[in-house]
Amino acid sequence: MKNWWKSGDPWIWLTAASVTASLVIVAGLLILIAVRGLGHFWPAPVMEAEYVEQDGTTIPLIGEINDEETVPASRLRESGLTVEGDWVTRYLIKTGNRDLLGLDFRWVQASGLQNQRYPKELMVVERREWGNFYGYLTAVKENGKIVSEGAAWEDLQKRLDRALAIYDKIRSIEKYEIGKINYGLERLRLYQRRLELDNALTPIKQAEIAEKKAALEVQFEGLNQKLAQLYQDISRDSFSAKVMDGRVVDIPLAKVVHIHRPNAMSLSDKLSFYVMKAWEFVSEDPREANTEGGIFPAIFGTVIMVIIMSIIVTPFGVVAAIYLHEYAKQGWVTRTIRIAVNNLAGVPSIVYGVFGLGFFVYFLGGSIDQLFFPEALPAPTFGSPGILWASLTLALLTVPVVIVSTEEGLSRIPSSIREGSLALGATKAETLWRTVLPMASPGMMTGLILAIARAAGEVAPLMLVGVVKLAPSLALDTQAPFLHLERQFMHLGFHIYDVGFQSPNVEAARPLVYATAFLLVAVIVILNLTAIWIRNHLREKYKALETA
Repeated sequence: MKNWWKSGDPWIWLTAASVTASLVIVAGLLILIAVRGLGHFWPAPVMEAEYVEQDGTTIPLIGEINDEETVPASRLRESGLTVEGDWVTRYLIKTGNRDLLGLDFRWVQASGLQNQRYPKELMVVERREWGNFYGYLTAVKENGKIVSEGAAWEDLQKRLDRALAIYDKIRSIEKYEIGKINYGLERLRLYQRRLELDNALTPIKQAEIAEKKAALEVQFEGLNQKLAQLYQDISRDSFSAKVMDGRVVDIPLAKVVHIHRPNAMSLSDKLSFYVMKAWEFVSEDPREANTEGGIFPAIFGTVIMVIIMSIIVTPFGVVAAIYLHEYAKQGWVTRTIRIAVNNLAGVPSIVYGVFGLGFFVYFLGGSIDQLFFPEALPAPTFGSPGILWASLTLALLTVPVVIVSTEEGLSRIPSSIREGSLALGATKAETLWRTVLPMASPGMMTGLILAIARAAGEVAPLMLVGVVKLAPSLALDTQAPFLHLERQFMHLGFHIYDVGFQSPNVEAARPLVYATAFLLVAVIVILNLTAIWIRNHLREKYKALETA
């Protein structure tokens, strides 16, 4: 036994056990996030039952069983409820109809549910406002008049498809065509203001601006008339539905996103619905204070920010590492710089955010506005948080990682490679550019991989230098100069914080927290896998030179 301990085998087994436990924990966390998040898009069956209240009153109940838990009976007795036994099973029912019932979630005791059934006629209506609606279809209306009664499902679906097509046209006109006109009018205003500041606003220039403005206003008026007709067309159809308390309400199809009957859906129908909802989640804009709809702007903002950050941090980190390793005299000054670089990696990220807000946004951005955008003042252009300052802040946060990894890559290159290149007549710069840097590129990519992994998940500094709850426009669009570095943006990490802790409807937002977290992990993995593939390709390309 003593010899076994001295051999070191116990430490090998202990290390292996630690690695295995770590992998199991990570895998378990990812599985939990995936199940809780991706399961949200599956169409759950809708239950109809009678529920017996504490006072003996029986009320009808319609909704989805969202969660189930078993709690101590003493916990419920403390809140004034009368329960029997030591443990009580209760369900979290999503009853929807928030505009009619006040809340769309309620806890009920399992023992109080009676006559549970799942009628095929029960429908779930996803609305643009007020969340889901649950009830029975009673009539389809056109301009307020009933055109079909009862469960006229096919007629309802046909009219919904028409309303959705009109809604897409309205959204396209409002977001893109009118947005383009507004952008053009704003550019004309700034151009006129610039000429006024330069004392160059001649009558000819003023006439040209007035002519362009008049042309844009004519286009705007034409689009307004088109919008008025579309709004009239989309408000034509509606339907009546009976809710669980017996009331019959009218719902305009203009406010409906989806209508489905989960209890009547086959497995293939559910799979199709699941794929549709998952695609909507990654491709649509958010709704209802980010608790409904998709998160495409957050995905787009995260990826664009990481790409800009990578473009900024890589040359600065690589140049600093080259100077420290290849040119700087190795002494106490260089050692001090290396210690400082290593210590920068341990500075809390919020400190970088405060520095970015003070230096990049207020000082540097304010100076840029004074020099290049005086016509927009006092409204800031670069003097407010934006994606450029967020990228620069994260580049500053991750540059120590790139420097250290690049230096390690440079250290791995044998001195014989440098000496051979110099012996053949190459200068030091040529040796560095043509021989050393290509061979050190895998180390650079390792630093970039670590930088991407950290930057993509940072939230605290971004809250100060550019990220917002909801961005009206993407940083990249079809309007010149196409990449708008001054714009604010959405980010997956901040979206998780906002939905999880700032949402007015916590129960409805909880599945989206898991789904967004899983998507953030997926985005980081995809970015890292891309960088790893490039690194491995470079490593294989220069492997022969390293062993020479």
